[in-house]
Amino acid sequence: MSNSKSQTTYTLISGIMGGLILTLFTQPLIFAQSDNVVTETSTVSINLFQAFILGLIQGLTEFLPISSTAHLKVIPVALGWGDPGVAYTAIIQLGSIIAVLWYFRQDLIHLTTGILKSVKTKNYNTQEFKMGLGIIIGTIPIIIVGLALKILVPDLDNSSFRSLTTIAIASIVMAILLGVAEKISTHKRNFEQLSTKDGILMGLAQSLALIPGVSRSGSTITAGLFMNLERETAARFSFLLGIPAITLAGLVELKDAFSQGLNSVSIFPLVVGVISAWIFSYLAIAWLILFLQKQNTWVFVWYRLVFGIVILVATIK
Repeated sequence: MSNSKSQTTYTLISGIMGGLILTLFTQPLIFAQSDNVVTETSTVSINLFQAFILGLIQGLTEFLPISSTAHLKVIPVALGWGDPGVAYTAIIQLGSIIAVLWYFRQDLIHLTTGILKSVKTKNYNTQEFKMGLGIIIGTIPIIIVGLALKILVPDLDNSSFRSLTTIAIASIVMAILLGVAEKISTHKRNFEQLSTKDGILMGLAQSLALIPGVSRSGSTITAGLFMNLERETAARFSFLLGIPAITLAGLVELKDAFSQGLNSVSIFPLVVGVISAWIFSYLAIAWLILFLQKQNTWVFVWYRLVFGIVILVATIK
């Protein structure tokens, strides 16, 4: 990606971040009223413009370590649209998965070819096989925890588990952890040194992303830094590890949505949201990989800290 395109994406991301913080400061009453009573807005009530904006938010925040779940809950509430709900946000994640599959298509082809070759030759000591096994095993924790939440937490979509207070606290805690990881990491291990153990440990960290405000990429990149991975390596492996989890979540929710019946009013916003998420996810991935080649993660630490504090203060008022 050229420097001009990277600068354009950076400006776009910065504008959204700034707009969000401004919204949080200027509309505290909306947050105060919405924190304790969380209502799910069905996809039927989401118009095309809102779908485009929600896709944009999903795309720019899914792969940045700042929590797409938090922003998809906070921004619509701040704008008076209401909470779009878990089902809609999970479905438009399919746009993000299309983007990450396309961006890392060469890595995936190389990884898959290496795994098949390892199985054929019964040489299970190759780096490709270890990485692939790590991704598979690393996906199991988030599946188990996700199923447990659905069983143990009644009406999960509308529970206090998804409250703004939860999001604020999670954002602050993860900001602190990312800052600590950035500070103590040696940033020495590269992509060729990844192992099955790395996939398992990052997979455990990924399961924390089921807590709204934690961020899947944030938890896994933080874990990667604690394991002394290079920043770019941590991000790349985080994205590859997230492919099965994001795909499964989107497909399950898509199946549930169709089983409940979707009419033409709700299908078009879904399509717009997915396409928007696809475009902006690709831009966010390209930008973050380039950014972490030369920069540290402190901008995300401070953003998450301010984001969490502002929401917490707004909901208390």
